[in-house]
Amino acid sequence: MQNDFKTTFNLAIKQDRLAQKKIFEQFSGKMLSIAKSYVQNQTDAEDVLIKAFHKCFMKIGDCKDFKSFEFWLRKIVVNDSISFIRKNKSILYLETDFQENGNEAEEDDFWEDDRMYIDLKDIFSKMPEGYRLVFNLSVFEDKKHQEIAEILNISEGTSKSQLSKAKKWLKEFLNTQENEKHNKR
Repeated sequence: MQNDFKTTFNLAIKQDRLAQKKIFEQFSGKMLSIAKSYVQNQTDAEDVLIKAFHKCFMKIGDCKDFKSFEFWLRKIVVNDSISFIRKNKSILYLETDFQENGNEAEEDDFWEDDRMYIDLKDIFSKMPEGYRLVFNLSVFEDKKHQEIAEILNISEGTSKSQLSKAKKWLKEFLNTQENEKHNKR
């Protein structure tokens, strides 16, 4: 399987359209999910995806190794998603100074409870956009607050605040879902 992808990757570098189609078919579903986690509208996420693949195929020679292709493509999709949001929406972040507090351990305990089914698409469709962007970059892209601040053109304190608020929002959302589940019984 890995040798098949290596061959397909090398053909795509040579601008072979069938190889590019094969790569698109292999990765488009996963990359669309990533775009959709940033850009909530399905049509907009599809637009981001198409532009990201176009960029990918134009610059595929920049990807150093076929083994790192998926990670390289993911970075393009994430960056294009953020660019799309910047160009098409004004995201309002509440500027607040972030104060480190002792509630971090309390919040971390919440994440250890994995007894309920979690529908990430549903959660992200309801999470406020500023929270979602910072949360995605921190949790899924493993970015530090300084990097997030630079990417989103916000202060590092705002990044910390938005992540804290996102965690609080998520905790409240999941508690509400759990309460509704118990009330139906």
